[in-house]
Parts: sequence; C-alpha cells; structure tokens
Amino acid sequence: MVARKEQAQQETKGPGIAKKEFNGEKALIVEGGAMRGIFTTGVLDAFLQHRFNPFEFYIGVSSGAGNLAAYLAEMPERNLKIYTDYSLRPEFMQFRRFICGGHLVDLDWLWQITIAQIRLDLATIYAKNKPFLVCLTDTQTGSAVYKQTGPKDLEPVLKASSAMPVLYRDFPRIDNRPMTDGGLSDPIPVMESIRRGANQIMVLRSRPKDYRKTGGVLHRILLWKLRRLPLLKQTAASRIRKYNDTLALIRRPPPGVSIVEICPPSEFRTSRLSRDLGRLYEGYRQGKRLAEKAMRSWKNRPPS
Repeated sequence: MVARKEQAQQETKGPGIAKKEFNGEKALIVEGGAMRGIFTTGVLDAFLQHRFNPFEFYIGVSSGAGNLAAYLAEMPERNLKIYTDYSLRPEFMQFRRFICGGHLVDLDWLWQITIAQIRLDLATIYAKNKPFLVCLTDTQTGSAVYKQTGPKDLEPVLKASSAMPVLYRDFPRIDNRPMTDGGLSDPIPVMESIRRGANQIMVLRSRPKDYRKTGGVLHRILLWKLRRLPLLKQTAASRIRKYNDTLALIRRPPPGVSIVEICPPSEFRTSRLSRDLGRLYEGYRQGKRLAEKAMRSWKNRPPS
C-alpha cells in the first residue's frame, strides 16, 4: 500500500507524464464544498439556459460532481431544489443526531428521497458519449480515484464522493473498496485533466478568488477522526498544500494550456453547512450572473 501511495503522490507533482486517455482537449472541472455548491449550480443552470456545452470531458468532486450530473442530465433547477429544500430538512442535517453518534448529514436519506422524487436522467447524461469522471478518495491508500462513471454506478459514486468524514460516519464501497470524499485527495483536479489530455479547461470554484486554504478546527477534528487510517490521514494532512498548489497552477498553467477560472464574488456568503435560505438563493443568483462572464471568457480565451 505504501508503494501505491508513493506512486500516486509522484503522479501529482507535475504535468510531465501525459496520460492522454481521452480524445477531447476541452475539460470542465467543478469543485465541491457542500452547500457552497449552490454557486456552481447557478452557473451550470445558466449554461443550460444558453445551451452552452463546448466541453469534451468532465471531472467533478463531491457536491460539484452532483451539480455536473444535473447539468449533463439537462435538469435545470433540480439541484437548486436539493440545496433549498431537501438539504434544509431535519432528516438530512441534524446536530442532535450527530451528538448522539449518528450522521450530521445523512447522505443515505438524501440519496433515497431524491432518487425517488427527482432522479437524474441517466439516459440523457450518457447519450452524450462524453467521459464523466468523479473524484473519490480510497480510504485504505489515501489515493485519489478518478472513477469514470456509467448509468449503473453514477448514483452510488456521487454519494461516495460527497461522504465527508466526520460529517457522515460511513465509507461507501465502490468497486468493493471503501471510499470517501474526493475533496480530501484532489479538491480541484486540474492536474489530472491536463494529464488526460486537456489543454482548454474551465474550472468552476465554490470559493472567492482570493481564498487560500488554511488549517482550522474542522481540519484538526478530521485528522483526529482519521487517526486509525494512517495513509488517509496523511492525505488529509496534505490537502491544504495541495489545494493552494492547485490554485497556483490555475493562475500559471503550463505552456500550451489555457484555464478559465470562475469564482463566487467576494460578497458570497454561503458556508459549507449554511441553512440560510436567503443566502442560498443569493449564491444561486450570483452563479447565474457570473455564467455570462464564464461564457465570454471561454470564447475569448487565448489559443492553447
């Protein structure tokens, strides 16, 4: 397992090893961030409104993967309902349950009810014949897993990518391996998209542009929670550095690579566990407004 971990770390150090697994060169990457994903939902719903989809493959992380799925399913406002309705119900988020040893966020309930009532149009997603990858984290090795999804496994993969330790007390199994939130190992998989052949990339963020990740109370709790999974703990400990290194890569991409980065405005007020309905709708509207900038920036990007 150590050898596998070292190999994964080596692969993330630079763009020199090109996988070129896909024919496409235009990639869309969507960051997670739990309730902060309301912003990228707004951006992607505006893309649907304008029939804007010039991309050839997609990589999503955590809630960002769920937002990508609704975009590819061509279901505007589906995820707006998740953020402003289902996610605010006590069945989903409950501090008393958490204190008593249960989930703070009950992904099992959320997936069950949304599949029953507003299920993704899986046929529409995969009729496009464009690779849709979801980033997961292998709990045993700490390595990022970029799972290429299909109609038979998308829903459980999306849940696994959103299964943030501490907030959700389980590790869903994908391909018979326990997995957790993809944001632990690769929160913004720009390097992975470059290794797979992308040279024209749009990144939808859930943090304002001047944000830099730092350690905090949740980070320390997370490391304590993962103390019995040393490789996963090592990955979690390094995610601050990896996140900030990726921001530097976005701002100064390798030669031949152009990146369009779309971030919430500085006045974006939605937090990871926000339950303020007004702020959620505000964040959604901010995303829809900035979609115009995203489309213009894509059209006017420098040649790769």
